[in-house]
Amino acid sequence: MTKTFQTHSPIDGRILFTREYASSEDIHQILDTAQVQFSTWKRAPLEDRIELLHQFVAQVLSNKDLLARELTEQMGRPIRYSAGEIGGFEQRAHAMLKQAPKALENIVPPQQEGLTRFIKREPLGVVLVLSPWNYPYLTAVNAIIPALAAGNTVVLKHSEQTALVAERLQEAADAAGLPSGVFQTLHATHEQVASMVSDSRVQFVAFTGSVGGGHAVQQAASSRFVGTGLELGGKDPAYVRADAKFEHAVENLVDGAFFNSGQSCCGIERIYVHESIFQRFVDAFAAITKGYVLGDPMDEATTLGPMVRTSNANHARAHIKDALERGATALIDPKLFSSNDPDTPYLAPQVLINVTHDMDVMREETFGPVVGILSVSSDEEAIEKMNDSDFGLTASIWTTDQDAAHEIAEQLETGTVFMNRCDYLDPELAWVGVKNSGRGCTLSSIGFEHLTRPKSFHFRQV
Repeated sequence: MTKTFQTHSPIDGRILFTREYASSEDIHQILDTAQVQFSTWKRAPLEDRIELLHQFVAQVLSNKDLLARELTEQMGRPIRYSAGEIGGFEQRAHAMLKQAPKALENIVPPQQEGLTRFIKREPLGVVLVLSPWNYPYLTAVNAIIPALAAGNTVVLKHSEQTALVAERLQEAADAAGLPSGVFQTLHATHEQVASMVSDSRVQFVAFTGSVGGGHAVQQAASSRFVGTGLELGGKDPAYVRADAKFEHAVENLVDGAFFNSGQSCCGIERIYVHESIFQRFVDAFAAITKGYVLGDPMDEATTLGPMVRTSNANHARAHIKDALERGATALIDPKLFSSNDPDTPYLAPQVLINVTHDMDVMREETFGPVVGILSVSSDEEAIEKMNDSDFGLTASIWTTDQDAAHEIAEQLETGTVFMNRCDYLDPELAWVGVKNSGRGCTLSSIGFEHLTRPKSFHFRQV
């Protein structure tokens, strides 16, 4: 009997669609096809691959309005913001395709008489991409485009919550004329994914998701020598210095904490503010937070939609409860938000002060519209607090002194340091994590290095 799954909308709990999981025979055929097609695709001229991928992106964008609506229905982001992700897909894809020729060109050392020497970047083979629901187009494009441009073939397995995204990408690839088998999608169980990770036909696994999911991928890969790229969780901090551009810092940090209902690996989850401006900062932060509109994300007036599942909202509620029981103070009355109902995905934003690093809300990933704000007396204390975490994805410094920001940034244990911005990916810069935030790299020219292997050519004329 064929196994199926159902996806429910966080908006109202209705069933959006029912899909069948791939059978063992389906998976075998998909991997076989990807492996066979790899030998042809990798030999296609790079300029031809890039042109086909531009057509692929154009096909995705041709359905922008439909994709935005489906995105809101599947994961609850307010419709007023959903089209932005499709635009981000375009921006990242074009940026990576622009970088591809330089990133993939041969490395030629100084020549020696009688010798021809160079290093070629060879594609790996079949790349398995495992993408999450919270930014389903953006997380997928980070791996799909550079993998295909480099000459790999790709098999995409998306989160069940956003399974339509994989199907829409497959439709776009087919319409763009990508050769059959170069890009394929499937729906699979956790057990089937583990089997694919350990399959010798898969030569690289690009995973974005939870720390637990990363451990599962790594365990499945441990029986053989296969590369894995793991973009995992975050507990990203911000430090607001006394000399910060005050209004700019407050407005952007509120957005960094609550956009997408806080469901972002690089969203702001803890803020450290210099004691001289602490009270002014938390007052202004709370005032802006109270202006959010929690409700039906299909309503253009809504600025804060439901979290993806009730269980996710309850996880955030548990962090709030733990903090309050340990002495924290809540600055936001949930009653201000009429749609804030217990045991539903609809969760009002919360700002907590009098927090400590003994509390879950300051140590574990909340992944919801909740932020803790703590007063610090110096740069040194801020650095210590920011580094006191098992995660290290991004950190942000809010100041008008770039030299001070650079000095602080050098001491932070994180993959990316921002000054005066947050919750952002620049496709021309490397996206990396340290500690439990993962390993490997996507984006930038360096991202191509993880999707290729060096092959040296050393020819001697006799």
